[in-house]
Amino acid sequence: MTTGHISVLHREAVDALTIREGGFYIDATFGRGGHSRSILDALGNDGHLLALDCDEEAVDHASQLFVADQRFSIVHCNYSEIKAAVERGHSGIPVDGVLLDLGVSSPQLDQASRGFSFDRDGPLDMRMDQSSGQPVSEWLATVSAEDLAIVFKEYGEERYAKRIAGKVVETVQQRPVVTTRDLAEIIKLAHPRWERHKHPATRCFQALRIFINRELDNLKIALDACVALLRPGGRLVVISFHSLEDRIAKHCIRGFAKDVVLPRGLPVERQERLSPLKKIGKAIRPSEEEVARNPRSRSSIMRIAEKVV
Repeated sequence: MTTGHISVLHREAVDALTIREGGFYIDATFGRGGHSRSILDALGNDGHLLALDCDEEAVDHASQLFVADQRFSIVHCNYSEIKAAVERGHSGIPVDGVLLDLGVSSPQLDQASRGFSFDRDGPLDMRMDQSSGQPVSEWLATVSAEDLAIVFKEYGEERYAKRIAGKVVETVQQRPVVTTRDLAEIIKLAHPRWERHKHPATRCFQALRIFINRELDNLKIALDACVALLRPGGRLVVISFHSLEDRIAKHCIRGFAKDVVLPRGLPVERQERLSPLKKIGKAIRPSEEEVARNPRSRSSIMRIAEKVV
């Protein structure tokens, strides 16, 4: 593939799904199709892969890449809408596995026009789905310093959130801030202490992207839906790229993996009070070789769970 995108933890994620040839699987974050291609390679003629992506460019790419494969279908939607996507075209079919590869794809980062990266000057957008929602530049034009500081702190874990937010809002009140480079420079000048080998705008850009796309809220909705959709024995595989995502995935799996506690003496069989999920193994991180080959994989972490009942 020549899209410039390298799927993170590629083989580990596909192996974790324990694919059955006739199974029904969901790649809930298609991206540029690296994981999807390997899932299809493992499926037989009776298997099916449903892909989801809220990025129209990703959907267009998928439609061209797998146009001749009847085992593949894709829906333009956010992964939080996974339940509706399944019911729309595959109602009643048990789901054997779901893969959630979170975060931003390399094409999104590398295209200046998408506005995700401070390394490339482009419009300050950051929407994963450019067909709906509000670009960051429009939101910044109306936000207060207090609210912006909350976003920087909660979604970027930025230590100097209040100071940086104050400078950004002060600048916006004087003139429009509509490009990534402009915003990055404002943050750079306002940031009092830089981390080594990290651009001072990194955490703030992450925070704005997460906020404008409602990523954490959507992830919580999606995880609950995935647990409900999976058949017993089905696998949930989640690849995260920062602590906020991973914390949600970890707590979700841990929460669903707890047995229901009932008072003693009730006429309830063991299987009737089992937790819906069980955790499979420990969290998996990329190898040194993968990080050397693809530096963007260095912060990734994968968690696996299996549906019990």
